[in-house]
Amino acid sequence: MTLTQLEYLIAIERYGNFSEAAKSCFVTQPTLSMQIQKLEDELGIKIFRRDKQPIEPTDIGRKILEQAKLILKEKEKLQIILQLEKGEFVGTLRVAIIPTVSSYLLPMFLGNFTKKYPEVELIIDEVTTDEVIAGLSKNHFDIGIIALRSNHDNFLTETLYYEPFVAFLPPDHKLINKKKLSQDDLNVNDFLLLKEGHCLREQTLSVCRSNENEWIEKSSKVVFESGNLETLIKLVDQKFGMTLLPFLALQYIKDKKKLHQIREFNNPVPKREVGFIYTHTFIKKHLSNALKEEILKVIPDELKKNKNGLIVH
Repeated sequence: MTLTQLEYLIAIERYGNFSEAAKSCFVTQPTLSMQIQKLEDELGIKIFRRDKQPIEPTDIGRKILEQAKLILKEKEKLQIILQLEKGEFVGTLRVAIIPTVSSYLLPMFLGNFTKKYPEVELIIDEVTTDEVIAGLSKNHFDIGIIALRSNHDNFLTETLYYEPFVAFLPPDHKLINKKKLSQDDLNVNDFLLLKEGHCLREQTLSVCRSNENEWIEKSSKVVFESGNLETLIKLVDQKFGMTLLPFLALQYIKDKKKLHQIREFNNPVPKREVGFIYTHTFIKKHLSNALKEEILKVIPDELKKNKNGLIVH
């Protein structure tokens, strides 16, 4: 039994077929298949059922996989101990990040991070919050960057910053003459919403609660099936509705006419808490600390400290 064979097992479980697993391990499919067959022969069991697509582990295979993950985790711990002793920052950090954060945050710090830590490979996946949680649970990701919820059972979190929302209005909207908005000004029927699964959709609905603290239930005119806020901005300009934008998005709006369509909120200002999320078994803390340091360097001070306001989830 070898560590390489155990890595192949984990890859097959993740991808559900031998071909994709082989690609991820940078070997040919016959090589990977031969090593799995060799391991099964050595153990005298079948680890995977080949008669299903995607391929599934057998009952005993699931136990073998869980133990393989523990063994590989311990190997990783040993490597990290050596790295810390030598003061090295090397290896891979798999980061999952939600689209409405990645579009604006990544360009701010990514170049600096890669220059400072050239031996660290960042593998970044842009996925929804639920996919981040699921991926962390299955060890597909090391760490997530999300808008934190009020409760994250079985996970650890670290706050990075508190990001206010602003309203982006069509040029002729009835609220365009107001200097600042309040929650009472908002009606969810005026909003362009992202599809279910995107946290910004839920946060928008939270901001648009009625005075009676009940949900406004009438659906919006357009539910845009994407996480691309840039497209929402274009639709606002076409007068399909208004939308909420995270504060960091404003630095990418170069058209001064569009800036006149931005409205901030009166207190309590609605905002989201953006931060790291990871499992209790996460061991690459020196890499996440380095990532956090580079992120905080580019975040405005007022966003790092000011948690006063209405934190929406």
